[in-house]
Amino acid sequence: MPHAWLRRGLFFSHRSFNEILDAYEKKKPFFLYTGRGPSSEALHLGHMVPFLFTKWLQDVFDVPLVIQLTDDEKFLWKDMTLEESQHMAIENAKDIIACGFDIKKTFIFRDTDYLGHMYTNVLKIQKCVTANQVKAIFGFDGSSNIGKYMYPAIQAAPSFSSSFAHIFGMNSNYMCLVPCAIDQDPFFRMTRDVAPRLHLEKPAVIHSKFTWGLQGPESKMSASIPTSAIFVTDTPQEVEYKVKHHAFSGGRDTMKEHKEKGGNLEVDVPYHYLSVLEFDDAKLKYIGDEFGSGRMGSAWIKNELIKVLLEFVGVHQRARKEITDEVVFEYMKIRPLEFRFKSQIK
Repeated sequence: MPHAWLRRGLFFSHRSFNEILDAYEKKKPFFLYTGRGPSSEALHLGHMVPFLFTKWLQDVFDVPLVIQLTDDEKFLWKDMTLEESQHMAIENAKDIIACGFDIKKTFIFRDTDYLGHMYTNVLKIQKCVTANQVKAIFGFDGSSNIGKYMYPAIQAAPSFSSSFAHIFGMNSNYMCLVPCAIDQDPFFRMTRDVAPRLHLEKPAVIHSKFTWGLQGPESKMSASIPTSAIFVTDTPQEVEYKVKHHAFSGGRDTMKEHKEKGGNLEVDVPYHYLSVLEFDDAKLKYIGDEFGSGRMGSAWIKNELIKVLLEFVGVHQRARKEITDEVVFEYMKIRPLEFRFKSQIK
């Protein structure tokens, strides 16, 4: 059965995903690639969505996965030292590993550690993209540091299997699927434009919508605004407080009006979060019907969300406690991986 996030439209668009499905049916090798820009030590719910979906894809397809930690990107864009971004990358890796990725099929790397291994592809990509193209795609100007102009090629390079000679071989050319949030699409549009010129497979991409910030559908979760998001490090008390005091409600101004008109599911943050984390379709429908009809109020749907969030955060935190620096370094070792189509890799 398709993942709930596909059925509910959280992952809502793609580029060439049909070709990945064809490759799977024909038993042709391909791999998954996703990543994280480490700008904070804790991940929030919005960060978790692409990783949890990637975990499902890895389990369904039984294919190798590479996860890029772009400590270089955050150093170039943010007011932080390189040492800070490198440290955050390791801490973020612990949250990522806690999602349950199979170490036999998963390679995690920091750019500052691994760039030399894929630099040949980075150079080839750079030669195919002009400064004017990068400015038009990413909005750079004369005040942007030169590292920003170079960076898009670094995010593009893991789309090509030959960037991972220890997994696929130096001259390999296997297709890649990139699960990511929609804001990352410009990088992969650029990559798909470049790929034919390098005689390499275009990466397929599947996009997720943004998970709303607590303030409502027009807001975004932000690592720098604690009350905008549910973080995987939040305590039960913090989760409850944030939902009760900061989650925008689609309930009406008075109980009388709420019973007459019903709750507005289109703007209600608790219902939006439940549509992400409550995988029981019948239960989600019941909650939506009860709140949408006005039979149940804002306090009730917020309590329903709190129960789901506490379970989600609790499971993650218990898994996260088991992830040490040594475990991270095992995932980051340059090594062969085990996967379904390995016998076909040359």
